[in-house]
This record gives sequence, C-alpha cells and structure tokens, in this order.
Amino acid sequence: MDPLKQLVKESKTMHKYFVLAILFVGIETLFEVIIPVLMSGIIDDGIMNKDMHVFITRGIGMIVCAGLSLLTGMMYARYAAKASTKLGQILRDKQFERIQKFTFTNLDHFETSGVITRLTSDVTVVQNALTSGLRPLARAPIMLILGLFMSFLMNAKLSLIFFIICPILALIMLWIVKKVAPQYPLMQQALDHINSIVQENLIAIRTVKAFVRKDHEIEQFDQINKEVASITQKTFHYALFNTPAFQLCMYATIVVLMLVGSQLILSNQLEVGQLTGILSYVLQILNSFVMLSNVFLLMTRSMASIERVEQILMEPLHSEAKDPVKNMDDSTIVFNQVNFKYASDAKKNVLSDINLTIAPGTKVGILGQTGSGKSTLVSLIPRLYDVTSGELMIGNINVNDYDLNFLRDKVAMVLQNNVLFSGTILDNLRWGDPNAGLEKINHVCEIACVNEFMDRLPQGLYTELGQGGVNVSGGQKQRLCIARALLKNPKILIFDDSTSAVDTKTDAKIREGLASVKGLTQIIIAQRIQSVEHCDQIVVLDDGKIESIGTHSELMAHSKVYKEIFETQKKGEDHNG
Repeated sequence: MDPLKQLVKESKTMHKYFVLAILFVGIETLFEVIIPVLMSGIIDDGIMNKDMHVFITRGIGMIVCAGLSLLTGMMYARYAAKASTKLGQILRDKQFERIQKFTFTNLDHFETSGVITRLTSDVTVVQNALTSGLRPLARAPIMLILGLFMSFLMNAKLSLIFFIICPILALIMLWIVKKVAPQYPLMQQALDHINSIVQENLIAIRTVKAFVRKDHEIEQFDQINKEVASITQKTFHYALFNTPAFQLCMYATIVVLMLVGSQLILSNQLEVGQLTGILSYVLQILNSFVMLSNVFLLMTRSMASIERVEQILMEPLHSEAKDPVKNMDDSTIVFNQVNFKYASDAKKNVLSDINLTIAPGTKVGILGQTGSGKSTLVSLIPRLYDVTSGELMIGNINVNDYDLNFLRDKVAMVLQNNVLFSGTILDNLRWGDPNAGLEKINHVCEIACVNEFMDRLPQGLYTELGQGGVNVSGGQKQRLCIARALLKNPKILIFDDSTSAVDTKTDAKIREGLASVKGLTQIIIAQRIQSVEHCDQIVVLDDGKIESIGTHSELMAHSKVYKEIFETQKKGEDHNG
C-alpha cells in the first residue's frame, strides 16, 4: 500500500479535524486577500480625494478583516493540534500493537534501535509536517490564485510580470526538493545507529566500566555523531537555500514592478493605490511560493518517515486460522519431518528432518553442542517461529490451527536470560495469572524454591525490583521466572537452560517440586547431562538434526555424541576435584 494511503487510513477517525482546519485556513486567507483591495481604495479614493468617510469605513473594514483572520487562524491552530496529536497517538498505538503480534521472524527484520526511532522520531516528524505544513499547504494555493486574480483585475499589464517569475520560482523549488529528498532517509538511518550505540552502551554499562572501555565507546559514538552531523549539514545546506533564493526573486520582482509601475503612473495608466495593492499581492504571492517550498521539504522528510512507519504496520504476520481451536485435551507433541530456516532465501536449514513425539506428562531433555538448534526447536512449539516445512502438531491438531493466545497460554517458556520488569515481585509473578491469589502464588513459589530467599528480601513479595531485576541475583531471577511460568497452569513447560544459575541442590529441589504437578509435560534444554539424565527420554541434536533419542543408559550405549559430552563433562568435574 502507498505510504500516503496508509497514513490516510490510519487517520480516518480524525478526518473532521483536518477538514475544519483547512476550512478555517481558507477563510483566514480570504480575509487577508481582501485587505490589499481595501488599502488600495483608502489611498486612491480616501487619501487622494481627501474623503475621510472612505478612509474610516475602509479602515474599519481592514481592522475587521484582520480580526476575523486572527480568529479563524486560532480556530485552525486548535483543530490542527488535535489532528496532529491524535494522528501521533494512533500511529504509535498501531505500531506498538503490531510489534506485540510479531513473531521472532518479524523481529529479526528490525533492529531494536530502529523500532524505537520509528515509534518516536519518525512519528514526531510526521506530526511536525502536519502541524507546520497543513496551514501553508492550504493557504499557499488560495493566496497564489486569489493574489494573481486580484492583481490581474487591478492592472492586467503589470500583473504579467508574475507569469514570468512564477515558473522560475517553481523550477528553483523542484531543484531543491530533488536534492534534499534522498538525504532524509539517510538522516533517519543515522539516528537508528545513534540509538543503537546509546542503547547498547547503557545495557552494557557495567561491562564498559569493568573493562575500562569508556574512551573506546566515546570514540565510537563520536564517529557516528559526526556522520549524522555531516548528513544533516548536507541536507540543510540545500533545504535552507530556498529562503535566500526566493527573497532574491521577490526583491527583483518588486524593483521591476516599481520601475514599470512608475512609468504607468506618469502616463496616467495606473493609480498609486493600485501599485501599492499590487506590491502587497507581490508579497502574498511570493510568500505563498516560500510556504509551498517549505511544505514540499516537510513532505519530503515526512514521506521518508511514513515509509519507515509503514514498514512496521505492513510487516506480514503469521497466518491465523479462520476458526481457531481453543481447547487442548491432549498435549502430545509430534514433529513430523519438520524443517526450519530463519530466512526463506537461506541456503541451509537450521533444523532438518525433525521427527519426534513427546507424550503428555513426560520429561524430555534436549542436549547438544552450542549452535545445534536446541532453542530454535522448542521455539517452534508456541509459534515464536513458524516451521518452514513439515508439520508440528499438539494433540493431533496443527499448531497453526490453534488460537495463538490460547496456545501460548498452554505452552510456558522459561529462558536462560529471563527478564523481570520494574515493579514489585508480586507484579512480576502475576504476569503468569493477573488474578492469582496469594495461596496459589505461595504454592508455585514453593515449587520453584522462591520461598528460600523471599524471607531475606526487605518486603517479601512486595519488594520493588529495579529495571530488569537488577537487585536480585541470576539464580533468584531464574526461580522467579519459573514461578511466573507455573502460574499460567501450562500443559507444556519448556526450560531453556533456565536453571544454569542455580546450584545443583536447588536444581534437584525444583525438579522434585515440578514432579508433583500432574499432567505437566516438561521439555528441558540443558548444557549439563546431570540436568537431563533423569528424563524419560533425551533428544541429542547435532548440527540441526536429531542424532539419537533414548534414556541416559541407552544413549551411553549407542550415542557417540552423547557419550563424548558425558566424558568431557566428567573429565571437567574430575579435574576440578
């Protein structure tokens, strides 16, 4: 869809504000165009003929026109502000809503910094273009047409000068827009880069300080900042050229009008008041060109931002079933000849020929070297990624046929690098179930061994967590995330190396607590064989393929990869005493 059409679609609810703003601008401009006519009459009929009645009546008419112009201008400002703020609100809401529906595949298409820029800077650019551009966009054509018409009525011969200067001004304007247009997308991309550097630095500030790399970070930021300054300087070099160029044309026109007009006055073909009125229209007509040029520059920049916003709004989402399934009586998971790759044009699959059945209520361990595809495999179950080919089913129903929200409620994931949000521990736990009572919360905290450290926190469940949970340890954070996942009452619980930060004794306690949850299917990704050797079956992945499946004893007898991992870890334990 064309960016402008998309923008019109998103602003549908406030069309009345646009219409009213343009209407009041048109009325305001009409009053301004009338003023030079009244001024011309005051000079020719009032001052020259010493007629005070004409002077007073037309003077009052000018004051009334100016007052009404001010009033309609204020009404324009009111409705333009409403339209601009509403549009910004809608665009941010629509983008954020769209992002919440993204799969990991969608998110892979955008850098985090680029998404932030689109939600902030790009929307602000569109708002500024609307606020600053709507008025001149409506005024300039009206003022240009009426100004030319009124000056032609006053003196057709003198007004011909406008028909010479107008094409020159139009060519200057087109040249400037042509030069500036390619620069604005580069400016927004450079802002993306700045946001990326700042974001990365703030997230890793402890690492930067620990490695004393502040000079390197400052140098890196300074380099990209210079790049932004260079692009901006080049852009504004051309953008700001329009004002002096138009002023030159305006003053040259005034000089020519004065020379020609004075000759016409001396030959009694023109009145002084008419010349004064035409000079007033010169200012209006040429100012309308200046306004139009500024509007085109604003529109050029906003078009670049609109296209970037459109990339978020038009990003294709995963398909939704027409009649989605919202019940899961059977939680048997079946991978049938599943293949997956992150990009459609990728030459190699990340996962190949995956055939696996996980019975409900069982514990399945997934083991493999780094990069073997363990996390990718389990991400397919709640449709964080969609399979490229093959079939993934839960309870004889394709995962694509489930209601997405229902599916993700029934499949809980606990990641190695889990995130806690600002707020209390209770607020974070209730992400799993907003209506959970304290009895249920205390029960899952006991299973996840959260109760072991809760008493040491200053306010227990009501302890405030910093951003990202910085005031709890890695192991405590993982246990809180396990408790949060259990509150969902999931049928399938996936642990992606999520007990890596807890000690062996606590890990065993958590496993024991989870064993008491009836009917819960557990899928455990781990680096340590000790974390999965108790499982009903263990899946060994090697380079995106299933190397073998079996129990610990079966794999020790038949799996070369499993046995190598076991012996490597055993040597490490023996070496460490």
